[in-house]
Amino acid sequence: MVHRQTLLLLLSSLWSISFLAQNNTDNNYQQELSGSELSIEMVSIPSGQFTMGSPTSEENRDTDEGPTHAVEIDAFWMSKYEVTWELYNLFINRNIDNETNQVKGDDLTLAVDAVSGATVPYVDMSLGMGTDAGLPVGNVTHLAASTFCKWLSAKTGYFYRLPTEAEWEYAARAGSTDAFHFGDTVTALDDHAWHYKNSNGTYHKVGQKKPNPWGLYDMYGNVAEWTLDQYLPEVYKSRKNKTINPWEPAATEYPRAVRGGSFDDDVQDLRSANRMASKEKWKMRDPQFPKSRWWNTDAPFVGFRVVRQKELPNVLEIEKYWN
Repeated sequence: MVHRQTLLLLLSSLWSISFLAQNNTDNNYQQELSGSELSIEMVSIPSGQFTMGSPTSEENRDTDEGPTHAVEIDAFWMSKYEVTWELYNLFINRNIDNETNQVKGDDLTLAVDAVSGATVPYVDMSLGMGTDAGLPVGNVTHLAASTFCKWLSAKTGYFYRLPTEAEWEYAARAGSTDAFHFGDTVTALDDHAWHYKNSNGTYHKVGQKKPNPWGLYDMYGNVAEWTLDQYLPEVYKSRKNKTINPWEPAATEYPRAVRGGSFDDDVQDLRSANRMASKEKWKMRDPQFPKSRWWNTDAPFVGFRVVRQKELPNVLEIEKYWN
């Protein structure tokens, strides 16, 4: 009897530690995935205000980066690393859907089998760059990235989604007002990012470069990252006063906003304020008709990372975020 009580107390303590790790808004945590040895490390991003966009004085500035404007962001968590092929393949293969030996969150109740499954790729979507452990996933469409978030939410019970453009830039800056989180000069960029001049034409395992001050890796370079927003080149002009949690929901498939630059981009395209628009030609070599909803064939340089809000939205908002 004593042993049974001791065991129950131990299990209760372990559950409490796991629960607190995922619900204390001041803490980073590790999202376990039942049925897999893989997990996603989530970094706590504080609420705050920042200046979004770039000043006219910033070198290599593009016109879609202005005018600068004040933005207020609520606290959230963001994945420390870009989503890797091995993580994404859990969603593709769906072998762990019915593994339930974990305490699920209560953000939402969604059956895993209610989430659409992406098609298995018919060719090597890494285009020879590899899908080994630690390599970031690429060539996934915006729909595929967002559906991964929906699957992850159903699997864990916690609401995950893609970041908004504003959340992405806020996290990338990590309090900085310069072109990069470490300053305006590019001389230190090799320490923080894989780009055209140092990548040897390929993406690399996540987390090999230095993180930004908030502990996020590869925010610049490696693979560029999907955001939730429709890409609107002049949208900043409409934000006259301080904007709270701005988001431009997509009305069309193209273009969507992509951030961070990639291993295939020049250094000026890795700046915190730089914006890129998705293109239909990223499916150019797709022989299917209609072309795949899940895979690009010409954008191995675009991947994603996930976020989780600390203030849970309502059910209708959640579905809107997943689009």
